[in-house]
Amino acid sequence: MSTATTAPVDRLLYTPDEAAEALAIGRSTLYELMAAGTLKYIKLGRCRRIRRTDLERYVASLAPLPN
Repeated sequence: MSTATTAPVDRLLYTPDEAAEALAIGRSTLYELMAAGTLKYIKLGRCRRIRRTDLERYVASLAPLPN
């Protein structure tokens, strides 16, 4: 019996926990970034979601370390 593997779903929206994991930062740090307006998010009812494009924009805005 063979099992077919499927590719992971390319998400458009992430929960704060998922976004923190994707960025390899702590959950509280992510909430601090959201509260400061550094990382944009949307509210769906009482839930917060972060767009994939906003995660990418945040990472692109990070300055590289000097050599």
